Amino acid sequence: MQVYSDCGILALLPSTKDMHLQHLYLVLASVFGRNRPEGKVLETVGVFETPKQHGKYETGQLFLHGVFGYRGIVLFPWQARLYDRDITPTFSDSNNPESPGAHDSKEVKGKTHTYYQVLIDTRDCPHISQRSQTEAVTFLASHDDSRALYAIPGLDYVSHEDILPYYSAEQVPIQHELFERFLVFNSSKVPPFSAKDTLKAWQEKNHPWLELSDVHRETTENIRVTVIPFYMGMRVAQKSHVYWWRYCIRLENMGSEVVQLRERHWRIFSLSGTLETVRGRGVVGREPVLSKEQPAFQYSSHVSLQAPSGHMWGTFSFERTDGSQFDIRIPPFSLESNKDEKSPPAGYTF
Repeated sequence: MQVYSDCGILALLPSTKDMHLQHLYLVLASVFGRNRPEGKVLETVGVFETPKQHGKYETGQLFLHGVFGYRGIVLFPWQARLYDRDITPTFSDSNNPESPGAHDSKEVKGKTHTYYQVLIDTRDCPHISQRSQTEAVTFLASHDDSRALYAIPGLDYVSHEDILPYYSAEQVPIQHELFERFLVFNSSKVPPFSAKDTLKAWQEKNHPWLELSDVHRETTENIRVTVIPFYMGMRVAQKSHVYWWRYCIRLENMGSEVVQLRERHWRIFSLSGTLETVRGRGVVGREPVLSKEQPAFQYSSHVSLQAPSGHMWGTFSFERTDGSQFDIRIPPFSLESNKDEKSPPAGYTF
């Protein structure tokens, strides 16, 4: 099956040789459900490969994102612990999103799950910005920097099952300012890209701030919420230690009903003993609609505590097309700081 591009909009056309990959075409047809202007010519991007059921993808693997559809390349894997409440026995109060046991994480056992640090092709970023607000990774600026945060655009975390691998003969198949700093073409290798020393050094130096360790997932009323927290570091403000975290949230409509996110309701508990409640309209200034055509929305936000640990939980309020509303649970997740913190994030330094 060949992969095609039309001005940043990707499409898939199965070849008779690769009809066993027909299911990939069906998956991506929903991802790229846009009308291509008549007369437009599709440009070949590459050829699909069979997704791996076992084992990991290697550095340099080209892929399409199975949910958001962008082109990307694998930098390196992360081994995370997935806490999936959907496979946990339910309790009598499980239908109450704010029930006393709703934020008790002890009954959920984590299982190992592979994620990947990837680069996103910058040509595709404009086409995913309405559905994914996480196409950059934010870091705390160094102590002597006037900025509170800075971002590396086109950097993402992708779950193993969202990787749809393909092959391209191009020596520079991905457009990203870090591509040629991190990777080099190697025709004798499969995939034909190798990590440069700069990538290895960057990974090692930034490991505490890039590391993905825990993933939390829960489904309510056919809306699946996935949360990934990241520790960002500690800063001193007004003689107090302030600990920062970034959290990435994906909302997925697993059903056929069109729904719209209206409100968020957070509970944030700090080890210092404080409990904060946060309510607001939408998320990151948006009230996304989740439909069969565009079932997912992803965003990142930040939280700070004056304690080295805490946890968060809450609900999202959604509205159906008939005006009725319902709440879905945000799975509880811990906010833990790295005890071996030695230096601020290195960012673009190598």
